[in-house]
Amino acid sequence: MNMRFFTATLMMLCGFAAMGQKKADTVIVSLAKTSKVVFTIQDRSDLEILRHYNFQDLFNDIFKRLESADTIKIDSVADEPLAREDWSMPESEIESEPSGDGERIDDDEEKESTEKSRRRSGIGRTWQSTNLDLGTNNYLTDGKFPDGSTAHTVRPWGSWYVGITSTQRTRLGKNFFLEWGLGASWYNFKFEDDNIILEKNEDIEFVSDARNLDYVKSKLSVTYINISLVPLLDFGDHGRKPRLWDGYGSEFRIGIGPYAGYRIGSRSKLVYEAEDGDREKEKNKDSFYLNNLRYGARLQFGFRSTDFFLNYDFNDLFVSGRGPQLNAVSFGVIF
Repeated sequence: MNMRFFTATLMMLCGFAAMGQKKADTVIVSLAKTSKVVFTIQDRSDLEILRHYNFQDLFNDIFKRLESADTIKIDSVADEPLAREDWSMPESEIESEPSGDGERIDDDEEKESTEKSRRRSGIGRTWQSTNLDLGTNNYLTDGKFPDGSTAHTVRPWGSWYVGITSTQRTRLGKNFFLEWGLGASWYNFKFEDDNIILEKNEDIEFVSDARNLDYVKSKLSVTYINISLVPLLDFGDHGRKPRLWDGYGSEFRIGIGPYAGYRIGSRSKLVYEAEDGDREKEKNKDSFYLNNLRYGARLQFGFRSTDFFLNYDFNDLFVSGRGPQLNAVSFGVIF
C-alpha cells in the first residue's frame, strides 16, 4: 500500500475532528484520474472509532476484491498529493449518497423540493367560480321529441332552463381538471297549446281547459338542487374557467360526467286575459307524480371564452305508470 495514500487518509480523519460542530454528511477523496472514495458519516460519535480503524487491511481487502473481479487493474495508488478541498468540501457542496437503509440523507430536502415543484405546477390546486347555465329544455320519448300530436308537446322557445352552481375546479394534471359543484336548476316546460292544465287522478293527465278564455300561456316548472362531477380536458392549461370579459381565454376544452338532483318544488301555471283586459294567473303547486330524483350525464365544451352544456336525464320525468315516459334534456350557454 502506498504510504502517501495512507497518510492522506489519516489527514482526512483529523480533518473531521477539526471541523468541530460543523455538520458534514459526506466526504469525497479523489484518487488517481477517475477513482474516488466516499465516506458518509451519520453519527459523529463514529469518528472516535474510525481513529483506531486499520485502514491498511481495509484497502488491501478492497484491492483484492477489485482485482479478483477483474473490473479494474490496480498497479498503484496515485502519486499526486491530495488537495485539501478533496476531503474537506464545504457543506453546500457535499454530495448526498444513499445510506444503509436505502433512504437519502437529505430526504427532507428532497421532499421539500418535490412539494415546491408540485405547488409550482398547480397540481391539487382548486379554483372556485359561480356558473350560470341559461338555455332551453325539452324532453324525449323513445329518443324522439314529441311531434305535436300530444298535449304535453312543448315550445323550444320559451321553455327555458336556468341553473346556478358554485363550481370548484381542481387541477389533476397539466391539462386535466375535475369540476365539481352544488347548485339549483329550474325546468320550465312551456306547452305548445296555451290552455293546457294538469289533472292529477290515478295518473297525471294533460288536458285542454274547457273555459272559453283568451289564453296566453301554460307551463310546468320543476325546481331541483343538484350535484355534479365533470372531468375536463382544458388544452389551454388555464386553472379557472375563462369568462366573457377575459377576452379570448383558453383554447378548446371538453368534459363529460354525471350529475344528480332532488326535486324541491313543482307547479303549473295558466295565464289568460280577463274580460277587463288584465292578465290572470292560475298557479297550482303539486308533485304531479314527478320523480323526486333526477340523474344523468352532462357534456361541457367550449372554445376561448364561450362554453356550452348539454344535460340528459337518464331517468323518467314522471313516476313510472303515473305519467308519460319522458326524459328531460337541456342545452345552453355557461356564463
